[in-house]
Amino acid sequence: MSTDRRDQLKSLSIDRDEAPARPGGVSVPVLLGAMVVSAALAGGAIWFVLRDDAPAPSPASTTAPAQTAPASAAGNTAAPASPPARAPRASGLGASGYVVARRQATVSAEIAGTIAEVLVEEGTQVEAGEVLARLDDTRSRLDLDLIESQIAAADARVRSLEFQAREARRVSERASQLFDRNIATEATLTAAQAQQASLQAQRRAAQAELDSARVRLTSQEDLIARHVVRAPFAGVVIAKNAQVGEILFPGSAGGGFTRTGVATLVDMESLEIEVDVNEGQIQRVTPGQRVETVLDAYPDWRIASRVEAIIPTADRSRATIKVRVALEERDARILPDMAARVTFIE
Repeated sequence: MSTDRRDQLKSLSIDRDEAPARPGGVSVPVLLGAMVVSAALAGGAIWFVLRDDAPAPSPASTTAPAQTAPASAAGNTAAPASPPARAPRASGLGASGYVVARRQATVSAEIAGTIAEVLVEEGTQVEAGEVLARLDDTRSRLDLDLIESQIAAADARVRSLEFQAREARRVSERASQLFDRNIATEATLTAAQAQQASLQAQRRAAQAELDSARVRLTSQEDLIARHVVRAPFAGVVIAKNAQVGEILFPGSAGGGFTRTGVATLVDMESLEIEVDVNEGQIQRVTPGQRVETVLDAYPDWRIASRVEAIIPTADRSRATIKVRVALEERDARILPDMAARVTFIE
């Protein structure tokens, strides 16, 4: 065998000391990197294919939820059989004021006197003419008894003079008859006639005294009646201004033990609202205009009202005009001096 052929055979022999060669002559790190790159390329290709195959969302489909939401909300609310009446729209003009009474009075007697009895308390409902209090009328009743006795005496004197005058008339008639027959003298006749005239004059004077005593009796009875304080109208007592033992003197300014009134009475049927409207907005208010009233004590209660009148004067210091608002609803919860807010409706 030649040397060339031995070299070729040697090259074909396996050297046991060397590491086995990798297929294709590629090392392990290179092979692993190739595999990672191949996997990445395959994943990118799959994502690209799937993205291209999926249908692109249309603009209508993207906005469908926003468009269908109101429809679904509307579908949950059942439509009424008949549309309700629309509430009147407030004009936006508001004003504040208070509940006041058109008919309110501090009740007192017409004369001065000591209070003997008070028959009412705060909150008492009274009728017209009902007794609220009484003054001490002891002296007035004594005067009444005196006048009654004077009347009795004057009446007795009148009756006595009537009898005397009747007798004098008969005496005068007899004297006239005797004088006609020349039995009695003229002096006798004249004396009888004078006596008759005198008794008639005395009787007339006594009758006048009797009539005067009767007038004094009527006056005294009226004076005693004025010791009783009565309600001038039906209403509710909101203040008790006097106590038993105090002196009632309507002409004084009050103070100490002197009072000018017994009680304050309010007619609850005359309650209304008085508000001050800015004079720059008064053109938006007209008589008879509908108003919505809300009391501060009952903020959820809306009371139907209307403009009763616009007071024809302005307050120069506040630049406001007073407006009276009549309440169309009466309720025991509405009390004088309550704060209220009104809204004028157009």
